Amino acid sequence: MHLAIAGSVATDHLQTFAGKFSDSLVPDQLDKLAVSFLVEDLDVRRGGCAANIAFGLGSLGLHPTLVAAVGRDFDLGYREWLQEAGVDTSTVLVHPTLHTALCTITTDEAHAQIVTFYPGAMAQAREIDIAALHAQQPIDLLLIGPDDPDGMLRHTRTARELGIPFAADPSQQLAWAGGELIRELIDGAAYLFSNDYEAALIAKKTGWSDADIAERVGVRVVTHGKDGCVVIESDGTRHQIGAIEGVTAVDPTGVGDSFRAGFMAGIAADLSLDRAAQVGCTIAASVVETIGTQEYLLERSAFLDRVRSTYGDEACDEIGEALSISHDAVVKSG
Repeated sequence: MHLAIAGSVATDHLQTFAGKFSDSLVPDQLDKLAVSFLVEDLDVRRGGCAANIAFGLGSLGLHPTLVAAVGRDFDLGYREWLQEAGVDTSTVLVHPTLHTALCTITTDEAHAQIVTFYPGAMAQAREIDIAALHAQQPIDLLLIGPDDPDGMLRHTRTARELGIPFAADPSQQLAWAGGELIRELIDGAAYLFSNDYEAALIAKKTGWSDADIAERVGVRVVTHGKDGCVVIESDGTRHQIGAIEGVTAVDPTGVGDSFRAGFMAGIAADLSLDRAAQVGCTIAASVVETIGTQEYLLERSAFLDRVRSTYGDEACDEIGEALSISHDAVVKSG
């Protein structure tokens, strides 16, 4: 299955605040908000939703195509890093003067986050022609993640026009997007990814009920952090999947992206929805235990041991047979 991952590529500046943001917020004074948080550290890492998802797919033995707009600094190590992970970066659009997007993420002790994002070259994503990519190599499933809004809209419309199955993952763009835009981004999606808060935001802004969304989306995948995820089919069938047990959370950044990578890897391997979600939860456990979105290491036996301990022998056997991750496929951190 040819998977194409469209969305942001960015450099992440990760910071930690030794306290709770909520302690500095006065609910009835938020219109006059002026706060400053003294952080303890700064960790600069590779990131961006599309790059994170593509990296995760590569770590699971797949070879996705990255569909993104980047700056000239992308060729100062980031491209090689992704290629070594198994990601096809040959179609990435490189802007000659702008910088790759920059994301600053500050996390408090309760794992709440404040994020600022500079798009940079990402705004050029609207120039990428999915139709041309599809003509060059037919796309079996296109994930459309957070990106330049016009680019997301163009990709979605092209996918619908050409009949390319697509997964809608608007996530970080939901906060500012209006209902009309959100409706167009998710209408006709084979899969709709969100966390529980984003699912509520989609419903509120679109004005669509669960039944309305079910009529327009094939499968809804809603993550619930430490409580796992819920997968809802269009006929209302629900699959509740628990999270991996015994996880020591260190940094939540990129966990949702890695879950999407695992889920899509499962779909590409023709696993059931339950098994695909279990793969997603298992790789997400590795990410939340690691600082950085692409710094985890996957090793086959340890990965499958985690599957077995939480989901049982049958799940372990089916996933182990479907996924090609091995010692040779492990990507080295650096």
